[in-house]
Amino acid sequence: MDFDLSQTDELLSTTRSVRKRLDLERAVPRSIIEDCIAVSQQAPTGTNSQGWRWVIVEEAEKRAALADIYRKMAKDYLAMEGANAAESGDKQTGRVLESAIFLAENLQHVPVHVIPCLQGRPPAGTPLVGIAAMMGSIFPAVWSFQLALRSRGLGSCLTSLHLAYESEAAELLGIPEDVMQVALLPVAYTKGTDFKRAVRPDPATIIHYNQW
Repeated sequence: MDFDLSQTDELLSTTRSVRKRLDLERAVPRSIIEDCIAVSQQAPTGTNSQGWRWVIVEEAEKRAALADIYRKMAKDYLAMEGANAAESGDKQTGRVLESAIFLAENLQHVPVHVIPCLQGRPPAGTPLVGIAAMMGSIFPAVWSFQLALRSRGLGSCLTSLHLAYESEAAELLGIPEDVMQVALLPVAYTKGTDFKRAVRPDPATIIHYNQW
């Protein structure tokens, strides 16, 4: 199969973390979410385990409760990071944090919250190789899900702050103890689709051939 490289590269390069441009008023059909999860199921997993599980939260009361859980960690964390960015004069990070604060304040209004999960938990003392294998078995699927959303006119943002209170979210949503949440993605249609590539350093500055 010959891919259109310009279109493929554009999709990969412009799938941004969307916060302020999420459309908080437009409903998201379940069929869209299910189609995107079907795409994500083609992602690789360690030992072909296919341990993905997805919790889709549509109910307004549960979204509001999740947003409250999220803000318990977000308030102090974002304030601290904002102060660091202001002190260093990092304007780009400052803009990102401004949009992160907007998301924290409005998370309850985002029409769909998606929580990707993995069946199983690493035992205490699991070595790095085991942790890497577990995370490598879920995040390729998460990224495929986000790319599928982008190609359909929707946006998302991978967040993890609610994991500081994962047990509270699990109780709220009835998630079993042997299922590990790995993120929370607010999902909505986007206001416009004209997302641009971010400024990144020349690849030559981060590549090491054969040795460091």
